Order: sequence, then structure tokens, then C-alpha cells
Amino acid sequence: MDRQRIVMHYTVSPSAEDLEAIAVNIWDSLPGELLTHCEDVALLVEDMADDITMDDLDLDDPYELLALYKNGKEISPGVEMTVANDDDVLVLYRRAILDMWCETGDDLQNLLRQVLIEELGRYFDFPDEDIEEMADRYIA
Repeated sequence: MDRQRIVMHYTVSPSAEDLEAIAVNIWDSLPGELLTHCEDVALLVEDMADDITMDDLDLDDPYELLALYKNGKEISPGVEMTVANDDDVLVLYRRAILDMWCETGDDLQNLLRQVLIEELGRYFDFPDEDIEEMADRYIA
């Protein structure tokens, strides 16, 4: 049989706390070229993107947004305050990630690592080829 078997260790969907714990465990194993830009970045897991974020990014479907890097100076994407009042935050959107996990059947840790690499790479203006190379190098 040419079919790959996937063994899940969850009897219920992973919670926000579960995803945060997985992301924290993955964080130190991300590519060094990304981590050099990520001093004092907080990880936050939210269920779904809110309406304001959806409007700011001009998205129709909240399942399109897996993660969003928010600069501590940003009021909304592209609009910055003159003085930062918060640390930078990388927000992971739980339901969109779980939807993709169910859709692809990929290992959840590998999927989450891919999401982290792609969002950080895009935010810090890495070329698509470099992001793809980092993902290939760091996805188990």
C-alpha cells in the first residue's frame, strides 16, 4: 500500500495553549537568519483573526490567515505609532492552522514550523527562494 499512515496524539483539537507550547518548543530550532531579527518577540495564539485585522489586510476569509507578525509600533498593519508601547508579537491563528492541518494531514509540528518560517521570512523581507530553502532545511 502506497499510503502514508498518520498517527494523531489528540482525541480533541489542540487548544491555544497546546499550539503555544508546540510553537515555543519549535522556536529555538528556527533558522538562525530569522532568529537574529526576533529579539523579544512574544508568541500569542488566538482562535481567529478579528474583523479589524481582516479589514486591514483586505481578507474575506479568516481561514486565509495562519499567522501575523505585529510590530510593537503598529496600530494596524502599515500604520505605526511614534513610540512603541508593546513588544513585537507573532500571532498564530489556531482555527486556520488546525483547518490546514486537517486538510493536509501533515505533521502538526512541521506545519507549525513552516507557518513560523514563512511568516517571519515574509515580515523581514526575505526573498521567496530563501524562505523556501529555510523551510526545506528545517522541516523534518
